[in-house]
Amino acid sequence: MAQGDTAAVLIEVNSETDFVAKNEQFQDLVRRAAATALDTDGSVDAIAAATINGGDKSVADTLTDAIATIGENMTLRRAAKLSVGKGVVATYMHNAAGEGLGKIGVLVALESEGDAGALAAIGKQVAMHVAATNPLAATQDEIPSDVAERERAIYTEQAAESGKPAEIVEKMVEGRMRKFYEESVLLSQVFVIDGESKVEQAIKNAEKDAGAPIALKGFVRMALG
Repeated sequence: MAQGDTAAVLIEVNSETDFVAKNEQFQDLVRRAAATALDTDGSVDAIAAATINGGDKSVADTLTDAIATIGENMTLRRAAKLSVGKGVVATYMHNAAGEGLGKIGVLVALESEGDAGALAAIGKQVAMHVAATNPLAATQDEIPSDVAERERAIYTEQAAESGKPAEIVEKMVEGRMRKFYEESVLLSQVFVIDGESKVEQAIKNAEKDAGAPIALKGFVRMALG
């Protein structure tokens, strides 16, 4: 993971064993690759082709050299980058193995002209929430249609087995779909930090400290493997 003023990036680099993952040379390579990724569009191809931070070879060639030195295969598997025009991209690494390193990384992009410190504070809390709950999307509209349709089909079949009239079955399905969205959509989830507010309301409440409106522009949760 690497973080700039208004952007941040997550990359996943796999090794064959935990022994290598704990190797200082490997960890340094990952940090340098992440720092390099911050200056690209965040795609794996762009990162692999870029000259690695603090070196004169590409990330891909540096990784190849490390494989030869360490004697174990390593792969730049995936990457994600978020940025905002004004505001912050907050980060959180769960079970950190070192600075910027861990098995679950989260980015949360908040667009605002408000106080950077206040934005970073609520952003990190939301990122911690995302690490814990693994939401499917930020808003209901962003839930993939095939996922929503699959859930509705399951609930419809279950409700139909009750033998109740069609209008009751439909109400049962709608109720279960509301619960599905409440549990799966980030802004609709109960904020784990206080156990009461919805995430959307928690962000709204933070606008007072920030001194300006705050808009959630996106999030990324990346778990190793």
